[in-house]
Amino acid sequence: MGRDPNIPDAFDVVTVVVLRRPPGAPEMSAAELDALQTEHLAYRADLVRRGVLVANGPFGAQSDPAYRGMSVFACDPAEAARWSDGDPSVVAGRLAYDVMEWWVAAGTLGFPRATGPVGTRRTDPDD
Repeated sequence: MGRDPNIPDAFDVVTVVVLRRPPGAPEMSAAELDALQTEHLAYRADLVRRGVLVANGPFGAQSDPAYRGMSVFACDPAEAARWSDGDPSVVAGRLAYDVMEWWVAAGTLGFPRATGPVGTRRTDPDD
């Protein structure tokens, strides 16, 4: 019996950050929220310019409205967490985040706007 062709021999591993609204997020006025959103978007745009953030955007329809958006970073999880700590919406307590590695079949994802490599190629989950 041969290897199942639907099971990849190699994986591309990228760092993903999922933004979520934490319980007890501070209440803010509409003007404060607008200003904070502007700062949040400017911060994320700067990360794109730096080549650290390669894909980013809000969620639409979803099963849990606490989840707000997702980003793919061109760095390891620890560095992505440091960048995420600096997000004005995280600093203000309106957003929290989860950082993880996402393993997908090698060659499945492409980031044509990235200015450098995104993720690492691995063959063994213990790498």
